[in-house]
Amino acid sequence: MQKKSMLLAFLVVVAAVTVTGMLYPVDGSSFGLLSRHKAVKEVNGEIRLALGEVSDGKAHYYSYEDGGKTIKFFVVKSPDGVVRAAFDACDVCFPAKKGYSQEGDFMLCINCGRKFHSTQVNEVAGGCNPAPLARQTAGEDLVILAADIKSGGRFF
Repeated sequence: MQKKSMLLAFLVVVAAVTVTGMLYPVDGSSFGLLSRHKAVKEVNGEIRLALGEVSDGKAHYYSYEDGGKTIKFFVVKSPDGVVRAAFDACDVCFPAKKGYSQEGDFMLCINCGRKFHSTQVNEVAGGCNPAPLARQTAGEDLVILAADIKSGGRFF
């Protein structure tokens, strides 16, 4: 009887891990049923994100639809207090469509494993660095122009 209970518990855990992986894929791909990227829409050519929602030091992932193409980006407040934005892709690894995950103060390329300190997002471009995305603050909002997001369509 105890073996059956242990086997059942094991099968439940395996099923839970499998379903979770299908819903939210670890590699950041869009093959899961749900994406970690929150869809945003433009209003008057701008995407506005409340600074209060993206100022916790955690990477926040977004997606923007442009003519059937989904363009992904992230926003993170680095330890120096700057809210930064970058495409969830780079010049080198973008064909893998895996993007970045966060490890503490670093953004990690899920494809090649290289780490980039968050203070370098928007500062360093090229190679495997997160491709910079122009942004500005306006009052209590982070503002990203839809045209700037569309310019990163080549990565996706």
